[in-house]
Amino acid sequence: MSSTAIDRPSKREAEVLALLRLRLSNAEIAERLFISVRTVESHVSSLLRKYGVADRFGLAALAEPPPGGATPTGPLAGLPDPRTAFVGRGPERDAILAALQHHRLVTLVGPGGVGKTRLACVVAAAAAWSFPLGTAFVDLVPVRDDFVAQAVATALGVTERAQQPLLAAIADRLGQGRTLLVLDNCEHLLDPVAGFVERILSACPDTTVLATSRERLAVPGEQVVPVAPLPPATDAVALFHDRARAVDPDFSADPALVAELCARLDGMPLAIELAAARSASLGAAGLLAALDDVLRLLAGGRGADGRHRSLRAVIGWSHDLLDDEERALFRRLAVFVGSFDLAATAAVSQTAEHSAVADLLGRLVEKSLVVHQRGAVSRWRLLEIVRAFAAERLAGAGEEPALRERHLRWAAATAAGLERRLTDRPRGHPRTGDRPEARSAGRPVGDWRDDFHAVADDLRAALANCPPGPSPLAHQLARALGRLAYAHRFLLEAARHFERAAAHAPSPDAAARDLRSAADCVVIVTNSSPRAFRQLLAAAERAGAAGDGDARAVALARAVELANRFSSEPAAEIPQQRLRDLLNEASADGAPHRPAVAACLALATAWAAGGQWRDPDPDLAAAAVAAARAVGDPVLVSAGLEAVSAAATKARRLREAHRVAGERIALLPTLPRDDPYAGPEIVDALHMAATYAIAAGDLRAALAAAHRVQQDDLVSNHPYASASKLIPALALTGQFAAAVRHAGAMWAGWERAGSPPAPWLSPVILAAALAHGLLGDGESFSRWRGRALQVTGLADAEHLPSLVPFLAFVDARVAVHTGRLGEAAALTERAFGDYPQSRYEPYARAAAAELAVVAGLPDAAERLATAAAVCAENDWAVACLTRAAGRLHHDEDVLAASVEAWERNGARFERACTLLLLPARVAEGRAELAELTRR
Repeated sequence: MSSTAIDRPSKREAEVLALLRLRLSNAEIAERLFISVRTVESHVSSLLRKYGVADRFGLAALAEPPPGGATPTGPLAGLPDPRTAFVGRGPERDAILAALQHHRLVTLVGPGGVGKTRLACVVAAAAAWSFPLGTAFVDLVPVRDDFVAQAVATALGVTERAQQPLLAAIADRLGQGRTLLVLDNCEHLLDPVAGFVERILSACPDTTVLATSRERLAVPGEQVVPVAPLPPATDAVALFHDRARAVDPDFSADPALVAELCARLDGMPLAIELAAARSASLGAAGLLAALDDVLRLLAGGRGADGRHRSLRAVIGWSHDLLDDEERALFRRLAVFVGSFDLAATAAVSQTAEHSAVADLLGRLVEKSLVVHQRGAVSRWRLLEIVRAFAAERLAGAGEEPALRERHLRWAAATAAGLERRLTDRPRGHPRTGDRPEARSAGRPVGDWRDDFHAVADDLRAALANCPPGPSPLAHQLARALGRLAYAHRFLLEAARHFERAAAHAPSPDAAARDLRSAADCVVIVTNSSPRAFRQLLAAAERAGAAGDGDARAVALARAVELANRFSSEPAAEIPQQRLRDLLNEASADGAPHRPAVAACLALATAWAAGGQWRDPDPDLAAAAVAAARAVGDPVLVSAGLEAVSAAATKARRLREAHRVAGERIALLPTLPRDDPYAGPEIVDALHMAATYAIAAGDLRAALAAAHRVQQDDLVSNHPYASASKLIPALALTGQFAAAVRHAGAMWAGWERAGSPPAPWLSPVILAAALAHGLLGDGESFSRWRGRALQVTGLADAEHLPSLVPFLAFVDARVAVHTGRLGEAAALTERAFGDYPQSRYEPYARAAAAELAVVAGLPDAAERLATAAAVCAENDWAVACLTRAAGRLHHDEDVLAASVEAWERNGARFERACTLLLLPARVAEGRAELAELTRR
């Protein structure tokens, strides 16, 4: 291993690392290895320093079950498989490895064809020990300005999630530990790559970027390493011999002659390889003679420009030796920005026989003008400098407009074929096998995502080359790309494609449909935004231009629903009077006798009835559900059911809200997962099911709902939102170790995301504080309690009334458990404040009523009676009040009833605490508490 890599762990450290993977405690590791706990702690500290991760959970994530104590090495994602030997470059390799140790951005700079890509790959493989979270190689040759993030995300296996744009998802993945990102061929994307790299280096302190380019990126802190041609008398000669013997194993030549030839080729590896490809037919002397006239024309020109011209001259010489069929195919291949298969080649070259195309491609590969990429499906590509030469020949032949048209037709047909494969997939069920971590384990050959990755850059390029204005073919391609990007979970890219489809739409009603799809994509990622609202208004305008009053009414109704239902941001910007006016316009334009129109209008009317955000009318919500059921559209039914739940919550009918949320979950199998129309409902149904279950105190349902969130490819893997549904359920059921572990990961994810204000996260953080408090860790309890306020961005909790009830609950419950009763009266008074908008009021009142009993407050009985009505809507609160009543009246039967209630709800910790109050079952309670509180 190079001395520039991180220190290997010792044999004992490797053993500790392997046991950390099993989630063993320090004491358990010490017992297995027959060493002291202090020694284990020392090894863990050393491993944390060496691997640069935050905690033992990060070490556990790195660890693989190593045979013989081998050190884990991060995965090398996307590195090209070398088909030939790597020759020379020893000093450059060592210099780059050294630079990677001291600089977070290293750029290899040199002319095209000098070997930057191959050198970067060799360095990345050698540096793998230094980057335990892995290396990702990204080929930017086929990528255009707006798709740098998509290229990186594909290499990392990262996709967008609800409320997490792609760049944030990439930063979260790269921010988890030492990672090397290789960005190859940046020269045509200098500005977008520079911006991307600056963002990543700023957000991910443990990420290093190795770039290759013909120019530096000009990013602060960049270390440039020039890559020069090979020395003609040594490494260049060795390269020529190696490649010539690959063509002719018996090849031999005078070393001096080969050295002269390599010198004439300026030591450029690509030029040497092109010349060596002809060595079998011409020999070294014949090659030198054949190239002599070509290279003589360039005499006197040296330096980078001269070397570039000599390489182009060799490419031109190789091209001139082709026959007419080979030349025709060669120049036509320039229309592809990425790799291509036989079918694609035949489509653009208008060669019907695939066997003929395969023969021509094989001949071009033999001449090193085309690169063959072997795999389950053979693909080919042109090196970028070769493609640039071919493109010049294509333009010179006057064939470019016709080739662009054929490329567009191929792209539209290919995208349509991939889209049809989406429609063959089952609806409704979360595709856990499609998640990045599942995909890394391999998936069957022929998976649509693999095929999409192979052609995505060309599909995007074909669309980008379309002139503005209506075009059925461009519209077909753009809409199909929108569906494919959405199904891949590149959600904002999908929105852009749908917007582009609207620009190419052959009719206003088609454009309206496209804009509605774009708005749905935006809602999923941003949880609503002014952009989605504007898209819906634009859709309404297009529908009006088409004379389609129903479509206009539907778009306006959706805009009103959006503003009143999702994030408060658009509601804050859009006055309610404006929304009422839009709803009136929708009602005037739409035909109410048509069921679909009537259902959309009923839904918007229900959500707008209260005159403020998330204040639907319960009767109108029920009517909207009935109208939606009459249409048979599960998306509209789900939206109506959410209005019913929201209205029930406001009326403190928490059990009803929870029950109706369960109806939405039952609808999920009927919703099309690859159509953005259903996306907002899928995301909202999953999140709200967990929210309403906690509000109703149904902990088993809350856990099930939280696990659904973590398994769904639209909402899972968010750095902190996904775990936010799980942590309260874990804490309330007494699974404290898991709650603390997930809370730590969530907090780290929130910090990686830039610590954005997130008031909705406060109750989740308080649930983590509760877990620490009930474990008896007062220091951690105080720290997490403070964090609950930190995430709000506010000075104190009084500025966020919705936070106070859960804070009061946590303080009261921990006070009961620890016996610290000095502030019992004040805590009880705060918990019994009026919080009509809070789902957590039952928790606060139940815990405070029990605190009043335990502290012997004179109004304890009155507090119990007052809390009963509010707590009746929450299973946890009912069980807590039952226990408090048993304590107050010293009634073992009532306490036993509380034990049964806790058991039904899966609240093991609370059950164990209650058992301690029953003399005959104290031992049982102590045993269960010992198990639950063991770290």
